[in-house]
Amino acid sequence: MSDSTINRIIREQYGADVNITRREPVFGGDINRTCRLQLSDGRAVFMKENQGKAADFFTAEAEGLRAIASTGQIGTIDVIGTGEENSVAFLLLSYVDGAKRIPDFWEVFGSELANMHLADPSAFVPGGSFGFTINNFIGATRQINTPCNTWIDFYRQYRLEVQFHMASSYFDREQKIRINHLLDRLDRFLVEPKQPSLLHGDLWSGNFMVGNEGKAILIDPAVYVGHPEADLAMTELFGGFREAFYTSYQEKNPLQPGYADRRDLYNLYQLLNHLNLFGGSYYGSVMRIVDHYA
Repeated sequence: MSDSTINRIIREQYGADVNITRREPVFGGDINRTCRLQLSDGRAVFMKENQGKAADFFTAEAEGLRAIASTGQIGTIDVIGTGEENSVAFLLLSYVDGAKRIPDFWEVFGSELANMHLADPSAFVPGGSFGFTINNFIGATRQINTPCNTWIDFYRQYRLEVQFHMASSYFDREQKIRINHLLDRLDRFLVEPKQPSLLHGDLWSGNFMVGNEGKAILIDPAVYVGHPEADLAMTELFGGFREAFYTSYQEKNPLQPGYADRRDLYNLYQLLNHLNLFGGSYYGSVMRIVDHYA
């Protein structure tokens, strides 16, 4: 792939005399090719590229990162630019060398996430209270963010119903009856939030890293405006964060009573997405939640 479009973006960002001098592969991504671009002025840029994905995959990621950054409450990677050339889409981001964690890393992380959840998200949902300005992706799955005025209706229609429809071949007739029963009764279990919150949307341990200042920064978002409990639940799905994170979070933004009884319903969305992306090993986890609530 020619560097012409990428170099143009680099020059617009860093100056007319700055060029890419070297590419170095960076390993660890599941969906995209990634590399480190060394620049002639000594700086570096992180690049994702994918020939099999439409450009809107990276456009959506960039919009999510910008939304998080706009709150001014928690760190994330700076977006340098996006583009497409010769059917290859790319996303250019600031390169993070990382640093040693600050001593109160988890306390600060919890507090900053709470502050992000408390920031006014109304600019991201024109015409509603929940959703986002564009559709985006949860992993490789398109995530629908049509604006909606109530959280429970949004979560039912644009989170659970979409994923259950995609996974319909896994369920027999009796199971589909129970699933529909659960969806019809969702308002018996979920509650509307105290206020809508901008969410990261896919907040597990693989989607934050230690930034250059030693604090957590958020990466690979699937952002939308929703109930902050959905982010907190995701942090607990695959082992959880340190207890100091949750204590610090609640000091800033206390959870509504009964969160523990709702947590699995929020993670049902994530598990359904894993079922659709990675196959039947997640079927049992999905049905245990369905059977518990239905």
